[in-house]
Amino acid sequence: MANLEARTSSVGAPGGEYQVFLSFRGADTRYGFTDCLYHALVGAGIRVFRDEDELRVGEVIGGELLRAIDDSILYIPVFSQNYATSKWCLREIARILPIFFDVEPDDVKLKTSLYKDSLLEHEKRFPEEVKARRKALVKVDEIKGWNLKKDEGQGQLIKWVVEEVLDKLKIKHKPVTERLVGLTGLVEDVMKLLDIDSGDVRLIKIHGMGGIGKTTLAKVIFNQLTPQFGKRCSFLEDIREESKKDGLVKLQEKLLSDIVHSRAIEKIPDTDYGMRRTGEILCNKRVLIVLDDIDRGEQIEKLLGKYSLHPGTRIIVTTRDRSVLPIKGFKYTVLPYPMEELNFNHALQLFERHAFGGLSPSDDQHVLARAIVSTTGGLPLALEVIGSLLYQKPKAIWSETLDKLREMPEKEVQRKLKISYDMLDDYQQQIFLDIACFFINEDKTNAIYMWTDCRFFPEGGIDVLISLSPIKILDNNKFWMHDQLRDLGREMVHKESLTDPGERSRLWISKDILEILRTKESKKKVQAFDLDGKASPNLITNEQLERFGSLRFLKLCNTTFVGDFSECLSKIVWFSWHSPPQSFWAVNMHSRNIVVLELSDNHFTDDSEVWSFFKMATKLKVLALKWCFGITRTPDFSKCLMLERLTLERCDNLTEIDCSIGRLKYLIDLNINGCLRLEELPKEIGGLEKLKRFSLTDCYREEAKMEGDAKEPDTEVLLQFHPSASSRDHEISEEPPLDNVREGTPPGEENHTTEQDSSSLSPDELVPPRTFSDRFKTCLVSILECVCNRDFS
Repeated sequence: MANLEARTSSVGAPGGEYQVFLSFRGADTRYGFTDCLYHALVGAGIRVFRDEDELRVGEVIGGELLRAIDDSILYIPVFSQNYATSKWCLREIARILPIFFDVEPDDVKLKTSLYKDSLLEHEKRFPEEVKARRKALVKVDEIKGWNLKKDEGQGQLIKWVVEEVLDKLKIKHKPVTERLVGLTGLVEDVMKLLDIDSGDVRLIKIHGMGGIGKTTLAKVIFNQLTPQFGKRCSFLEDIREESKKDGLVKLQEKLLSDIVHSRAIEKIPDTDYGMRRTGEILCNKRVLIVLDDIDRGEQIEKLLGKYSLHPGTRIIVTTRDRSVLPIKGFKYTVLPYPMEELNFNHALQLFERHAFGGLSPSDDQHVLARAIVSTTGGLPLALEVIGSLLYQKPKAIWSETLDKLREMPEKEVQRKLKISYDMLDDYQQQIFLDIACFFINEDKTNAIYMWTDCRFFPEGGIDVLISLSPIKILDNNKFWMHDQLRDLGREMVHKESLTDPGERSRLWISKDILEILRTKESKKKVQAFDLDGKASPNLITNEQLERFGSLRFLKLCNTTFVGDFSECLSKIVWFSWHSPPQSFWAVNMHSRNIVVLELSDNHFTDDSEVWSFFKMATKLKVLALKWCFGITRTPDFSKCLMLERLTLERCDNLTEIDCSIGRLKYLIDLNINGCLRLEELPKEIGGLEKLKRFSLTDCYREEAKMEGDAKEPDTEVLLQFHPSASSRDHEISEEPPLDNVREGTPPGEENHTTEQDSSSLSPDELVPPRTFSDRFKTCLVSILECVCNRDFS
């Protein structure tokens, strides 16, 4: 084989890993479809490997080519007429995006003679290799791909493939605002320090005050370098804050998961063990790692380990403290890069982008803008927030804001940011404080249900918060807030009472909550608390909880109850309970006003203990049961007819879903994932008129039950209904989780659906063959029959 680097120099630096491995039969598609696809992918900035010497007939796949396949994130085989005569390999079936070029899926699945005859020829020389090929090919059709006839137009399909690949590769991509100013020179400076072509290990420390843009700079560089490191990249965000909540163990687990790419990554019992495991892994792999917001030198060593790092590894650290260094004995020199404030021209440009929305300011506005920028000290976060605050505001507000800024010392960032908070109404402030204390990096859906019930008017409130820049909504529907704004929100809650946490509205520090629980004074000002008892189990009595008369949000971990709670939960709107101890001594655990209920990692052995929550839950909108191993059946849902979202995830012993689910006329989202003993579905699901999304993932599989196979099923059925569409038009797709799902991505976040006309499909065609038992399949077909006959008008 020709040298790998020589053959691929056009798509990246030598030694870099590939994002896509393009497999094809040269004689069939080299100068047509595959060539166009290759250049479209490269043109989109994707690092593609294609074997320029083409796949040679009859040879066993070898060293360098095998490594190129293994190091690629996605594998795209172009199945054509003569593909099976070539040297090829489907080593990671979950990572492929197949294209059927002038062949049918049945040809590839060996149901016809087209590929079958070619394999018979190969089998004489390479029996073991052919055995693996047969197994891989039979599974190919279970994965969503593209079917293209030789005489069909190829441009649109190539566009779809590029879009799909870009979407799948977002796993490592960090979102960055499009309104970047003054970063080009900084990126060039840091890239020179990193010197990516050199073979040594380099660790760069970007330091500067909060809000100056350190994390943004690190994200831009990370996004530029990930194509050269492939899968072996990790960006650990907000280490200063995350280490306060869970220590460094969770960060060590994330780092291992990112680098090793295994959903079954071992649990880390303590930081010392985690440091040893990360060291063992990182000494054997060339990696790119960003450690964001380090505040103690020991964090660097505990996350990277004490072993030598692999040559070519690049580590980027961001910190507010320029004196932070790894602890004594760390083997590598840390190269510092000071992050300075924006110069005046760049600062003015950034401010005006947010303040004028791309329009040219008048002379008076321009004078005011220059005066305001001169008071901010060139801090990007303050410029963005204050500029967004003044967008389309009258001149009087601009002048008033300028006067306020002039009264503040230049370095008091928090006071400058508070100007934006003061512009919010009471409801918007409540939402802002909730996000700052509890919901950063959390999905917004359930929070909106709570705020709606509390009459905080969240839809408009969130729009205002986004427009003023305190928050952003990421692509995965999660809240994001800059750490300076988070700190501002939490500091404002702290100032509600400097000495008595029981007089504050929100509590998130476990030590404070436990101390407050021990006192007997009333805590009527407390609206929400999040008690994490991972270190040691906690117990809450009914007398203790009764003192929290205004509690609307309660989140607990490793905590249980004792006593009669009939009068304790009356105002709670959101109740989340994770990892409760098996012992349960409470009675009357129910609430008339609960809207969001989340139970996870529950080992109760008596269903009645769980279903006691439903006795009066007439307002319940969201129910999520995850890892509830003791649950064998769902309750009678007739007690909670307002339910809109139902999740049953990893409930291993669940065998029955009550047919009363058909009475949930407002249900819009049904997610059933990993319920391995669920043998049938109630056909009443097909009659749920409001249902827009039904996801069935990793559920019952006959052969797994019969053979005692512990492997997870790999089939997903996803139905998405669109009542606004024309009659009988809706989306239905079936697909297995792809590689990112196997590595731990929550099911459903990476789903790809294709529009189909239900009138052209029978229910049998919508159910994956071989995977479900006949009994389960019959249930699913019955549901699909109801769906296909539904009037969507």
